Parts: sequence; structure tokens; C-alpha cells
Amino acid sequence: MASFLTDNDDLRFYLERGLDWDALVEVTERGYRAPDGFKTAAEARTFYAEIAAMMGELVAKELGPRAAQIDREGNTLAGGEVTEGAAMQAFFAALKAAEVHRLCLPRELGGLNAPLTLYFLVAEMVARGDVSAMTHFSFHGGMAMAMLAYSIHEGSTRFDVAEGRIAETRFGEYIEEIARGDAWGCMDITEPDAGSDMARLRARGTQDAAGNWSVTGEKIFITSGHGKYHFVIARTEDATPGDDAFAGLRGLSMFLVKAYEDLPDGSRVRNVTVERLEEKLGHHGSVTAALLFDGAPAQLIGQRGEGFKYMLVLMNNARVGVAFESIGLGECALRMAREYAAGRRSMGKAIAQHEMIADLLDEMETDLLGLRALAATSAFHEEMAQKMALFDRFTGAAAAPEKTRGELPRHRALSRRYTPLLKYLAAEKAVEIARRNVQIHGGVGYTREYGAEKLLRDALVLPIYEGTSQIQSLMAMKDTLLGIIKRPQAFVRGLAQARWRAVSATDSLEKRVAGVSVLSRSAQQYLLTRTAADKLKTLGGTPLTTWKASLSRDWDPKRDFALAMLHAERLTRLLADEAIAEILLAQAKKFPERREVLARWLDRCELRDRALHEEITTTGERMLAKLAAQRATS
Repeated sequence: MASFLTDNDDLRFYLERGLDWDALVEVTERGYRAPDGFKTAAEARTFYAEIAAMMGELVAKELGPRAAQIDREGNTLAGGEVTEGAAMQAFFAALKAAEVHRLCLPRELGGLNAPLTLYFLVAEMVARGDVSAMTHFSFHGGMAMAMLAYSIHEGSTRFDVAEGRIAETRFGEYIEEIARGDAWGCMDITEPDAGSDMARLRARGTQDAAGNWSVTGEKIFITSGHGKYHFVIARTEDATPGDDAFAGLRGLSMFLVKAYEDLPDGSRVRNVTVERLEEKLGHHGSVTAALLFDGAPAQLIGQRGEGFKYMLVLMNNARVGVAFESIGLGECALRMAREYAAGRRSMGKAIAQHEMIADLLDEMETDLLGLRALAATSAFHEEMAQKMALFDRFTGAAAAPEKTRGELPRHRALSRRYTPLLKYLAAEKAVEIARRNVQIHGGVGYTREYGAEKLLRDALVLPIYEGTSQIQSLMAMKDTLLGIIKRPQAFVRGLAQARWRAVSATDSLEKRVAGVSVLSRSAQQYLLTRTAADKLKTLGGTPLTTWKASLSRDWDPKRDFALAMLHAERLTRLLADEAIAEILLAQAKKFPERREVLARWLDRCELRDRALHEEITTTGERMLAKLAAQRATS
């Protein structure tokens, strides 16, 4: 039987041995305390393998063949209700029958208690079948997990520590409805004129004299916005005069709103109106809705003014999820291009044998190998950080699994480092790989016959949603440079060590990885040196006694990092190449067969990283001068 797992050796590597599954099992099973849980890592891993195999076959059978039909049918809005196409309905009926929406939920909430990392690897296979189906899939079990996460963070979930179980949780009834496949949820943030700039959100959350909350306002671009359960960011406090541009974030709160109630007589009463469905370039199977809230009854999550904080709780997971979507789409595009190139003959041979086409296919595959390494590693560290934090919170650090005790700061740091790099590079590469697939198909790639154009249309949104590529690069730049400011000696030592390894390492591949690290760190050093020099110029009219504080603490990325912001995307590409090279080197040391993957990655990244370093260290002055002149005359 066809399977999207058994035909992908690299994906199987991460499921079988490329990650520390024993550590992941231990934190997922909460130290093996629960009486109905797995008692060994081997038992759990066998179960995970069965789930992955089942999903690989289900997606290959139920989704892949329906992708073109899903794209053609789209969704319709009539009488205020959304109807999905027949092909999408058929796939989700198969998912419901397989009870896949229960995958990551704890057993005591009717779930299978599988790791989120397994879900992400499954998500790649679903995205390979159809990325719009993957997008909707994430708003089923994913929103049930969001309900649990929010309840835990606000303190309305109670744990039985001795049994290693959840005793009760605030949204248990809603979670079970989603787990059955009878409902799903969504996250409602974006409004007209308020996308990335959340401080401009205007939807209001108001409380009446009896303490009941309601939400009024408009939300747009809401993925799976026809769902029943909506997490809504709305304003409850106004920024006071004189506050900075980000003060508006402190006035936002998080609410859970039920969009409708189904009555016993079969009728439906709506609290939230679906105003329209967006007509999109791609992702036709995924509903993107504009919603109207007019005094919709709402439940406050946490405390008022904590909305932005609660949004961040799930943001890392959402961005890792988009990266796996991107890889799945890229995998589909690569296989489509490879199959066409093998069968299309030109000038006496298959075009796959022509040097330029062979090189394109090789680079597409190499990109996906590197991206999957970064994605799987990011997912692992994010999940370890989240679950170890729960151990610390509810049982104390001393009660955490022995193997992982004390590792929480490292997992948090690596997750924070990798996530923006991953989301940026995976989304950008998905577009590039889909574009090359169209090119390899030639004229027929521009038609709908082979499906290449669909993949390109679907890919184009990936660098936009869940934080644009530019937002990811600004985050990566800010975290990197502020990290150096906080720990300058550690950075200097790291740069010196990289330079030493680049000339002295006995392993040729390790020497090359160190060379990439030198380029990355040298670019960071240049940007920070220039930034510090520019900041010193602004201190000329201030007392000398204030300089130390200004140089050690008073950094404002919006004001002080102009050159770094200009080069943020270039720096992000350098940082991502460095991270992937380091991950692949660690794999190569443990699994000799992975040396070829590392060598391929280095062959591709070394030249572009030298070019990126050159751009960062030699360009930008003209653009900064132009912007300064514009500001002076505005």
C-alpha cells in the first residue's frame, strides 16, 4: 500500500533514531507515574511508530489523490454557514474515523497522549498531501490542546501529582467535543489595519454589571474561522496619553467565544457572523473568513490585559507547525518535479539527466534535508521546554525525570534560537522549491494539468501568516544582538573557538562547519560594533556617568539597530545556515551515514554565506542615508 512515510527515508530517520525519543517519552509520560500509561520508552516508541505508519497510509490513500479536487471545489458561504467541498469532507471523515484529533491530548481527557513532535512529523505528511487540509487539521486537535494550555497557564487545571494525572480542567467538555471531531477552533487576531501591529487592535471586550463579558468588533483573515470555538484577542484597556507605541499591547485580553449554539430541535443560533470568505490565490480548501462580533458572549482567559502574553504561549508551536507545512509542500513539489523530469525527454535524454535540471533537483532535495533537521530539532526542544516547565510548576524541579533534570534552560534557549530561523527559512524555501517545480515542468507547469502551479499558489502564503518572514528576521536579529550585549565575553570566546576549529579541527567537515560559524559570528560582530559606534555618537550631549548604563542596558531595537534591521534577513539566512550545519554535524558524529547530508549542505551554504557576509559588511549606507533624508523632510 502507498505510504507517505515508508517512501521517505529522511523522515523515518527522525521517527526512528534522529531524536532523543527516550527523553521525550519520559516527559510525555510524566515520569511514568500514570497507572494507565506506558512503562517503558520502548513501549511508547512502538505505539508512536504504529501511529506514524497508519497516518502515512491514510494520507497517501485519502488525501493525496483528492488534492486537485479540494483545490477546485473550495468552500461556499450560504445562509451564514460555510460548507466545505466534498473532497475535504471525505478526508476529514477519514480522520474522524481514525480518531486522529485525539493524538496529543492526555489520556485522562480521552486522548492518545502522543508527543507534539510526533504530531509535527505527521503534519509534514498531511501537508505533502494538501497543505490547505493540513492547515485545517491543525485547528482541530491543536485548538483542543490550546484550551488545555490556557487552562494550565491561568491556573484552572488541577493536577493529581501522585497519580501523574490531570484531575480536572476548565474546558474539558469543549475539548472532548473537538477530540470527537464534532467541532474545531480558531485564533482570531487580525483586524482591518491591524495585522503585525497588534497594538492597533480595536475589537472590544466589555464586562457588564453582573461580571459577564462580551466581545464586539471585526476580525479578518481568520483561518478555519467557521469553527465553533474562537480564541479572540480584544481590547479591554486603553493606552494612556504619552505611552510608547507598544503600550497598546498591555490593554489586550484573551477571550474564548462560542460562535454558535446548536439547539435540540436542530436549529443553530449564531453569536458570531461569518461575513465573507476570502477569495485567495491558493489554499482553496482552507476557509479564510471575515467575522463580525456584536456583543458575542465571551469567557475571559487569565486576567484582563494578559492577551498578548497568552497569544505568545502558542506562537512558537504555530510557527513550528508552519515550517512542517512548508517542508511537506516542498516534498510534494520535489517529487512532482523529479517524476516529470525522469519521464520528459529532450535532446535525446530525460531532462533529469541534463546538468542544470539535475543541479536544481539536487539543491531542492538538499534544502529539504537541512530544513527537516532544523524543524525536527526545533520541535523537540520546544516540546521538552514546555513539558519540563510543567514538571517544575506542579511537582518541583526535583521531581522531574532524572534524565532531563536541569536541562530546561538549554531547551528554552535552543527553541527560542531556532524557531524564527526555521519559520523564516522553511517558508521562503517552500516558495523557491515550488517555483522551481513549475520551471522544471516548463509550459505545462503553467497549466493546471500537472498540479505544479497549485503548489506555487499554495506556497506563497507561507512567508506571510503566523508572522511574516520580515517579522521572523527582526526577532532573530534582536535576540542575537541583544544576547551578545548581555553576554559579550561568551560571544568573544565562541568566535575565538570557531576560528580555532576552522583551522585546527581534524575532521574536514567539522572544520567547514566552523568556517560557517566564523562567517556568522563575524557578521554579528560587525553589526554590533557599528551599532555601538552609532550609539556612542548619540551620547555626546549626556553626562559621562550615564554612558555605562546606556551601553549596557538602554538599548531600543527600533531606535538603535537601523543597520542591523536593514540586514536582518541576510543575517537570518546566515544564522539558519549555521544552525543547520551544527545540527547536521552532531548527527554525523553519531550516525556516520549522515556525513553525506552534511557535506551536501555545506557545498550549498558556504558560498552563499560568504556572499551574505560580504553584503552585510559592505552595503547599506546608501539606503540608510536615503531613509534619514526622508525622515528629515517629513
